[in-house]
Amino acid sequence: MFRLITCCLLSVLCVFQSTSQTLVTPIIHTSTQTDPPSLLCRATQLSRGTLGPDFRSKGTQTESFITSTSIATSTLDAPWGPVHSTPIKSVVPRAAKRPWVDEEEEEDEESDHCTVPTEPQSSTYDPAQSISSVIEPSQITDTSSTGYKDFKYIVFEKNLMELFETCPVCSRLSDVKTYRRGTFVSIIQKCHHCQYSKKWKSQPLIGSSPVGNIQLSAAIYFTGSSYFQVKKVFQAMHLRNISYTAFRRHANSYLEPAVVYKWRQYQETELQFLSQRKVKIGGDMRADSPGHSAKYGTYSVMNLETNNIIDIQLIQSNEVGGSHNMEKEGLKRSLQHLESKGVAVDYIVTDRHPQIQKILRDRQITHYYDVWHLEKGLSKKLGKVAKEKDCEVVKKWQQGIKNHVYWCTTSSSSGPEKVAKWTSVVNHVQDKHTHDNPLYPQCQHPIRQSRDRKKWFQPGSKALYKLEKILTNKRVLGDVERLSSRYQTSTLEAFHSVILRFTPKSVVFPFIGMLCRLYLAAMHFNENAGRTQARTTSGVLRYRLHFPKAKKGGHTVKSVKSPPTYCYVYNLIAAVFDDIVPNPQPYLEEFKKIPIPGDLSSEFYRPPLTEAVAAYRSRFSQEQP
Repeated sequence: MFRLITCCLLSVLCVFQSTSQTLVTPIIHTSTQTDPPSLLCRATQLSRGTLGPDFRSKGTQTESFITSTSIATSTLDAPWGPVHSTPIKSVVPRAAKRPWVDEEEEEDEESDHCTVPTEPQSSTYDPAQSISSVIEPSQITDTSSTGYKDFKYIVFEKNLMELFETCPVCSRLSDVKTYRRGTFVSIIQKCHHCQYSKKWKSQPLIGSSPVGNIQLSAAIYFTGSSYFQVKKVFQAMHLRNISYTAFRRHANSYLEPAVVYKWRQYQETELQFLSQRKVKIGGDMRADSPGHSAKYGTYSVMNLETNNIIDIQLIQSNEVGGSHNMEKEGLKRSLQHLESKGVAVDYIVTDRHPQIQKILRDRQITHYYDVWHLEKGLSKKLGKVAKEKDCEVVKKWQQGIKNHVYWCTTSSSSGPEKVAKWTSVVNHVQDKHTHDNPLYPQCQHPIRQSRDRKKWFQPGSKALYKLEKILTNKRVLGDVERLSSRYQTSTLEAFHSVILRFTPKSVVFPFIGMLCRLYLAAMHFNENAGRTQARTTSGVLRYRLHFPKAKKGGHTVKSVKSPPTYCYVYNLIAAVFDDIVPNPQPYLEEFKKIPIPGDLSSEFYRPPLTEAVAAYRSRFSQEQP
């Protein structure tokens, strides 16, 4: 009996030893045929067991192994199939954790409709094969030969070097050398033991220029950003960046010719279409600084029927003898350009600039005035009168007179009718609602008995005299007769606010840089001018309250528009890489034909620097006592 028990124990021991040897047999790595990788995943810097069984690191594409020391050694199945081993008992998989915050934010990362979506993987795709094969950049994407449409990621230098520090053949330390140029890095790996060598590039090249460097310059320029602001962001994150010299070289060689080419291409198509009919346009000028100190004047012409900018003229003050002549010159150039393309102007809506009135009168072009400009001028004068003694009643009627301007314009069919309705306000504020003018003999509102008799103007009072003098001025009556009853320049004023995003008044730009950024602002505005009103998830139109400074506490309701798109940016980048970079000469020749005026300082004497420094030091130097 004792011998039988001993034999059974020995047999069980033998089986256990054979099973243990089977379990601890080293697994051969199919890609390098070396020792199995370590248990700690260094590339992702995650703690052991952080990812559940249904997760795989796409960045490293390595197999993770988890051991169970309580019963026996076992492995978890990889997403593409089980690892070849003979486990005694499977490890119970843990429940998948909640997705990370970064993964949740990826949903809103690509909200632009113009972004090209990522193509799905083929049905024959095998992640296991990607471990052992070296993928060239041309095999990763087929969107473009230069690869500028590929997605980019932020990679830490330490994690990147871990991919090259050991030889994939003999697993020994390799000699690694790096070469950087802006955002581009090249790594040369060489093993002195087995003579294995490899050269890796972080991005494709066009000639000797890295694609990422050109694309970064294009993204900064075409979105209206500032290189120096982006530089601050890169420095804060310790991101490698291109130099300002490289940015300007890219702008002069590729980016600015691309902007001029795309704008002229769009403008040519638009004007060719408008040459088949008479157009209703609006015009206005914007200066880069207030007053007579402006250096640049931008005159913009808009098609009022479609709210599209069809022409932009940039004038420098020394071209016309001063900033007060820039608006007149801008309108002249715009009209000449439209006439050269065969575009006939039906009428034009502008502000009440006297020089503009004379030019259009000489050219026999119908001219209308914007209502807001007239209302703003009258409101300023009425506000001053309301602050005077015995004129406090004027303040009660300020908003009513503002509304009366718009009502006279929209409800009248002719200029004399506008004037008749406008002058009736002088009787209306005295509680008189019948008038002598046959075009408007009586007020259209119902007659009601007023409870507050103090709100009416008294005949012969100082307040009534001041009010009548402002409202019935000869020039005001002439301007009211020419008010535009349909189209206004409010959309053109909105375009001026868009220009501020591309050319802030606190930044000084060269002439070509200013012109190209104006074209970019026009492209952005034209693409998003027809945005629809946003809706909630239940389909209700969205609105928001707005408290403008001019209303001094009053509010307005504005509709919330759908998010803007930036297709023009992608089209410009495509033009840079597909057309201009391969053959820049034709575009540069056309770009260099743009006349550039001389600097403002070129009209003055420029002393030598040493002479100026000596005069400065002698002026501020003080003798020691």
